[in-house]
Amino acid sequence: MKSLFKVSFDWGFYLLLIIVIKITWSDLSLYRWIALAISLHQFLLLFNSLGAVMPIRYLLGSFMCLQMLLGPTFAYSGLDEYQTNPIYQMKVPEDVYFGYIIPAVALFILGLHITAGKLKGEVLNLNQITEFVDQSGKLPYTFIIVGFLSSYVQAFFSSELGFVFYLLSGFKFIGAFMLILGTKKLKLWVLIVVFGSIIISTLRQAMFHDLLTWSLMLGAVICLKYKPGLAIKTAASFGFIMFVVVIQLVKGDYRKAAWQGDESGTGAASFQAIVEKRSEDNSLFSTKQLAENNLRINQGFIITHILSWVPKSEPFADGQELFQILEAAFLPRIVAPDKLRAGDKTIFTKYSGMHLQQNTSMGLGSPGDAYINFGVAGGCIFMFVLGLIFSEVLNGFYRFSKVYPFLLMFTPLVYYYPIRPDCELQTTLGHLVKSCMLIYFMIIFWRQDLSKISKKRLPVTTSPV
Repeated sequence: MKSLFKVSFDWGFYLLLIIVIKITWSDLSLYRWIALAISLHQFLLLFNSLGAVMPIRYLLGSFMCLQMLLGPTFAYSGLDEYQTNPIYQMKVPEDVYFGYIIPAVALFILGLHITAGKLKGEVLNLNQITEFVDQSGKLPYTFIIVGFLSSYVQAFFSSELGFVFYLLSGFKFIGAFMLILGTKKLKLWVLIVVFGSIIISTLRQAMFHDLLTWSLMLGAVICLKYKPGLAIKTAASFGFIMFVVVIQLVKGDYRKAAWQGDESGTGAASFQAIVEKRSEDNSLFSTKQLAENNLRINQGFIITHILSWVPKSEPFADGQELFQILEAAFLPRIVAPDKLRAGDKTIFTKYSGMHLQQNTSMGLGSPGDAYINFGVAGGCIFMFVLGLIFSEVLNGFYRFSKVYPFLLMFTPLVYYYPIRPDCELQTTLGHLVKSCMLIYFMIIFWRQDLSKISKKRLPVTTSPV
């Protein structure tokens, strides 16, 4: 709990800010004010942690707040009126929605921190990691090569084996992070190649999540290395937020151009042209445009569909759907050939009542899965347990890092999907399980190289949070 409340955090500024919000936002309900207060707390903790830790728990909490509290707050505050498609509107009153989701999110965050101590599994021993990187020779470049080769070959395999190569493709980012944290002169061209590749693939596929997530992780590593001051962190954070907002506002138009099959519709030039066009007709930051794109951060509308559908039209699953999720997450398809597939619309339609188009994919989200299995009270308890599971995996990394300090550098790869509350729960847990198994086999395969770090006790980097 120290990582939630007993931290180097400006509580005076935080309390003043939420009071000012309440006073100036005259029609803000108590539910929405509490949602904003929880979200702001997590966002400020995340900001405060940059430069001290690899902030996995704060990212998990912040993303949950962003999509389940902040986006719905804007929707209930009037932006929902601009949604032209009724399917994307909130389907239950705000007291019904927030009456479930506020305690569910709060207990999820509590589960993340109740056994975290001083953020175990997130405080990197930079002295030992730096020594390991310096002694590892060409290992960072090996990781980068493995990552690029895996990105190329994953398309040639079935979904099960292809997912393994998808995980391995993330090694190129881990290799880049190792080079940043080492003492040798950083070769800038390596970072350009690694992160330039994800920019190119993002623009080609018009899918931006990979770029934004790995950019966040890169920023966290750079902060660990260079310890920027408050002014630089603030400016960089503001720039990143504006970058994300612009992407969300033009993403729809860009995807239409990119998915028409004409390669001229993709690329930086096409993206810039769409931004300029929106700026010229003053529609880039219009209320209507902001309202339509609030949907990108408002996954709460799916929860409202579930709340209005279950148990009125579909009874509670009473754990049966959760059993299918656990089967999909833990068992290989050769053992469970009929297990759930990623993007399976059957479960989604059954418990939300929403019928999706063929090319549209949505997930119930972890709060949705929790509710359909256990109801309001049981769903909140499940969210606490889920947060506790995520935290205990980090605690496991902390214990093994005493032997292999570099292991904590792989936590971004392990939590790359779990930080997304909009993902299907079987995908989230499956990613968590498979990535941990992959790292375990990596240690077995490279045990001799990965144990080069000296056995002597070096000073442990401590976190101010």
